[in-house]
Amino acid sequence: MSSSKTTLTFYTNPMSRGQIVRWALHEAGVEYSQKIVEHGPEMKSAEYLAINPMAKVPAIVHEDKTITECAAICAYLADAFPEANLTPTSDERADYYRWLFFAAGPLEQAVLNHSLGLSITEEQERTAGYGSYDRAMDVLDQMLQSRHYVCGDRFTMADVYVGSQVDWGLQFKTFPERDSFNAYAERLRKREKYKESKAIDAALMPIA
Repeated sequence: MSSSKTTLTFYTNPMSRGQIVRWALHEAGVEYSQKIVEHGPEMKSAEYLAINPMAKVPAIVHEDKTITECAAICAYLADAFPEANLTPTSDERADYYRWLFFAAGPLEQAVLNHSLGLSITEEQERTAGYGSYDRAMDVLDQMLQSRHYVCGDRFTMADVYVGSQVDWGLQFKTFPERDSFNAYAERLRKREKYKESKAIDAALMPIA
């Protein structure tokens, strides 16, 4: 991580989406202190609810400001620590925000409903923000067939969030096996900051 000092506290649990934010912190080169929040009473304690009333991790507190929601934290870190060069250029901005919020909205909703065995009719697709699970997967697949990263040939913070969705989806079988997904995930898994952050969370996980 960077030697630059900052006052950032990271609330997480290794068995959570906090893995996404830890990766983002490492890519951004941010020094941070961590607080592991255990699932159950601790996550619903008055102390933690003052940080995130949703009783969820992750969350960060930076310079007395609280940020929750993984996609928001990723975008915030890229903006707050621009020296890491993870923010989009003017030419990349449209793709950066489009796919960051596609992954945080329609894609995650589609995956969750599919995992829960919830199906919608063709008529209901007009109401559902993601249309259908297959359509959401097809749209992401089509995008990743045409480029190495969300914004083209350059890794940005959008890849931390979008890439985490693909990486986890393949590992937990909530994504279909497609060439574009596998190739994208393999590119991301080779990154030093990815491996560095994953090793920390792996060491924090309870021994089975």
